[in-house]
Amino acid sequence: MKKINFNEVIKEIIILTAAVAIIAAAVYFFLVPSHTSVSSISGLGIVLSNFVPLPLSAITMILNVVLLIIGFLTCGREFGVKTVYTSIMLPVFIGIFEKIFADYDSMTGSQELDVICYILVVSVGLSILFNRNASSGGLDIVAKIMNKYFRMELGKAMSLSGMCVALSAALVYDKKTVVLSILGTYFNGIVLDHFIFDHNIKRRVCIITEKEEALRQFIIHELHSGATIYEAIGAYNKEKHNEIITIVDKSEYQKLMAYINREDPKAFITVYNVSNMQYQPKVWE
Repeated sequence: MKKINFNEVIKEIIILTAAVAIIAAAVYFFLVPSHTSVSSISGLGIVLSNFVPLPLSAITMILNVVLLIIGFLTCGREFGVKTVYTSIMLPVFIGIFEKIFADYDSMTGSQELDVICYILVVSVGLSILFNRNASSGGLDIVAKIMNKYFRMELGKAMSLSGMCVALSAALVYDKKTVVLSILGTYFNGIVLDHFIFDHNIKRRVCIITEKEEALRQFIIHELHSGATIYEAIGAYNKEKHNEIITIVDKSEYQKLMAYINREDPKAFITVYNVSNMQYQPKVWE
C-alpha cells in the first residue's frame, strides 16, 4: 500500500486553495460588478440572483453540489477529490468576500474593464488548477456529461455550455451586457488557451541530415533530451535515410535550430506542435 506523503498533501491543498481564492476574487471583485455572465457557474449564479433571494455564494454552492451529484450519478467517480474540494471552496470564498466587502462596487468603474480584469485574473487561477490536474467544477462537469452522452468533444462542450450561460444574461440585462457576456466568454477561452496550453506546448522536430551522429550526440548531451530514429525511404529515388525525431520545449527548440543552421543548413526539417504528452521519447538501441 502506497504511503501518503502528508507534506505533499498539505502543499497540494495550499496550492488548490490559493487558486480557488484567486478565482473567487475574480468573480466577486470583477464579474459581479460587471453584471455579465461569462462562461462559469458563478456567471449563471449572477443571473439567477435576480430571481432567487439568496446571496451569490449560496446559489453557487447549490449549483455546484447539484452538478457534482449529477456528475457522480452519470459519469462515476471521474472528478476526484480535488474537483469536489474546489467546487465547495469556491462558494465558501465568495461568501467570505461577501461578508468582508459587503456592498462592494466596481473597482474600475467600467463594465468593460471589469470583464477584461475578470478574464485575466480568473485565467491565472484556472491555469493553476489545470496544471494540478484539478478544475473548479461547474461547467467542467456539464461538459463531461455532454461528452459522455452526446459524444461531443470536451472543448466544444465547454464552449457550448459557456455560451449558453452567456446568453442567459438576456433574461435580465440589456443588450450591451449580453454582448459583453458573449465576447467575454469568447476571449476567456482564448486567454485560457494562452495561460494553460502555451506553457505545455512542445515541438516535435523531425530531421533528416547528413550529420546524423553529430546531431544525435547534440540532442542527448547538449539538450539533455531524448530522440527516436526511424528509417525513411525517399519516394522519388528510394534512397534510404535515417530520420531523427525529438520533442523539445521552446528554449531547446531555439538551440536545436541554431545548431542545425550552423552545422547542416541543408537538413530537411518538419516541425509540429504537441501537447498532453505522456512520455518523452528515448533512444532506441
